[in-house]
Amino acid sequence: MPLPFRNRRDAGRRLAEHLAQYAGRPDTIVLGLPRGGIPVAAEVARDLDLPLDAFLVRKLGVPGHEELAMGAIASGGLRVLNDEVVSDLRIPPAAIDAVEAMERRELQRRERLYRGGRGPLDLAGKTVILVDDGLATGSTMRAAAEALRLRRPAKIVGAVPVGSPAVCEAMTRFVDEMVCGIAPESFYAVGLWYDDFAPTTDAEVQALLTESSSRGVAESSRRLIGVGVAGGSGGAARSGAALADAPTAMGERIAGPTLVEAARAESRPLLGASADYDWLVEQVGEERLVLIGEASHGTAEFYRERARITRRLIEEYSFSAVAVEADWPDAYRINCYVRARGDDPDAEAALGDFQRFPRWMWRNEAVLEFVAWLRTHNDDLPEHAPRVGFYGMDLYSLARSIEAVIGYLDKVDPDAARRARARYACFDHFGDDPQMYGYATSLGVAESCENEAVGQLVELQRRAGELARRDGRIAEDEFFFAEQNARLARDAEEYYRAMFRGRVSSWNLRDRHMAQTLDHLMTHLSQTWGDPKLVVWAHNSHLGDARATDMGASGELNVGQLVRERWGVNAWSIGMTTFDGTVTAASDWDAPARQRRVRPALPASWERIFHEAGHGAAPNFLVPLRDNPLMASLLAVPRLERAIGVIYRPETERMSHYFDARLSRQFDTVLHFDRTEALHPLDHDAGWETPEELPETFPTGI
Repeated sequence: MPLPFRNRRDAGRRLAEHLAQYAGRPDTIVLGLPRGGIPVAAEVARDLDLPLDAFLVRKLGVPGHEELAMGAIASGGLRVLNDEVVSDLRIPPAAIDAVEAMERRELQRRERLYRGGRGPLDLAGKTVILVDDGLATGSTMRAAAEALRLRRPAKIVGAVPVGSPAVCEAMTRFVDEMVCGIAPESFYAVGLWYDDFAPTTDAEVQALLTESSSRGVAESSRRLIGVGVAGGSGGAARSGAALADAPTAMGERIAGPTLVEAARAESRPLLGASADYDWLVEQVGEERLVLIGEASHGTAEFYRERARITRRLIEEYSFSAVAVEADWPDAYRINCYVRARGDDPDAEAALGDFQRFPRWMWRNEAVLEFVAWLRTHNDDLPEHAPRVGFYGMDLYSLARSIEAVIGYLDKVDPDAARRARARYACFDHFGDDPQMYGYATSLGVAESCENEAVGQLVELQRRAGELARRDGRIAEDEFFFAEQNARLARDAEEYYRAMFRGRVSSWNLRDRHMAQTLDHLMTHLSQTWGDPKLVVWAHNSHLGDARATDMGASGELNVGQLVRERWGVNAWSIGMTTFDGTVTAASDWDAPARQRRVRPALPASWERIFHEAGHGAAPNFLVPLRDNPLMASLLAVPRLERAIGVIYRPETERMSHYFDARLSRQFDTVLHFDRTEALHPLDHDAGWETPEELPETFPTGI
């Protein structure tokens, strides 16, 4: 089965090939799970010459933990409860009834909308093919199957074009037969396997169900593809050309041009002029936090334009500091330099602590230029004016942060330093490899150092007043630096243990730490700035609201979400995108940095929409989303968005670098740079100068 699927209808046609044994059987019916399962089910029903209907099911979420199902309701007044969950959580009947009443109203609304006045389904003694567009967690199909059992069908066949191997296997406990067209080991998410995974609308569901009930299936199939049927099921006569020319998901031919036209009309060109960001700077200048994301960690335009915006915010609106996706102790050396408190003779020397992979992320020409500018800006301020700072917020520097805590205590309290050494000695067996610590503790072959890391932070914080007031403003800064390193050691210890429990747990720990670092910075800076304002630099995946992406659907949160929850309209989030070009990235972790060619963005992506919007006009532009009802509406549907970190694998780009995002809910503004260039590192690895060619699988490799 070729991948990716063009859209749900294409997936349905291919799924039908796996269900050919049910073609034309009078005792069989196809039921689609609205909304995304209906276009898939419609194609299955057409090709197998079977009737189609919708089976509506609504999950009953545990109050306060709605992602956890305590049961489900379904068409025809059916209710199924998970007695184990209800019993274990002691959920009272009144709470269950309240949740059911709310979900029942939505189910009845959809029932009227989709099925009109048709009576309840008669499924007794029939074979039911239950179809959805994919199987990620299986919760919806499981709930539907359990509800269907109450209708006494002879057999339930679950069917999806693509699903997680583990979930496909697990579903065999709830259905009589489970058909997963493909079950790739690297599954990740349903949407990754579709070129077009735009949401299915109520209107599309209505149209497909009406079409099925009002016309013969075989005849509708012939009209759809425009070819004759030689007998048997409609699908038997489909040719490759006919499949390629068949219409895609309803509304696609309208939605694409509408998006392109709107993006072109609503965008503001970026021409490289000094006035490019006048509108944006005016909009965000009074915010407390301005988050500026990037779609890669190796694109020159992202770094350069981010610095341009930041310089204006500092100069025109007195922003207090820049917080970046870098380790706290490494970035603090820059902070000391730009505030004239360090020993480094110049900006390049101040970047000297960035030595581990990926060095180029901060040791590059764009950051060097910005750091030099920030030092000059601070030097030109009046004598007693507060200086703009530069801080890191990441937590990878466990060993260096431990060294910094001990080094601080050596200067102010040698006895406390000895106690800190004794506590942190717990980590000594693992040298400079915190991942080995996490691995050993997860296997149970080493004791956790959690108590030691927490104990050291608690002792330091108990003496905060005494140490911070020891020698005026400088002492306060030095104590804050040490305290934050102790916080980092505590959080990094937990992070490295969480790495071996799964991605969601460790990702959430890391982003919570970064968001909390911003809060600690705001509190510390308020002592000199009153109401400080921060510019934050990090990847789009950290700064765009996770709730608008696949990340949120899988349980991940991020800095962007946490900042919005904490600061509301006093924070502004900016994302960046590109269509193609080159990028500085590695092929694997710790591999040499190379200039790598970035593929043209996929057809179903936001980047492709913006490319088409700028074609023939200004290729680079700004897209306003906040307080723009038209764009907020049009960009609120999920499309693919590309994310390149420090690793870029064009040969598996679809799987490795795309995720679904509702752009207008993810960001307040988007900057699009159509063709971009690789970031220039200060330390070139051999071979960086020559851009690598795309792999031979382009453009079909996924």
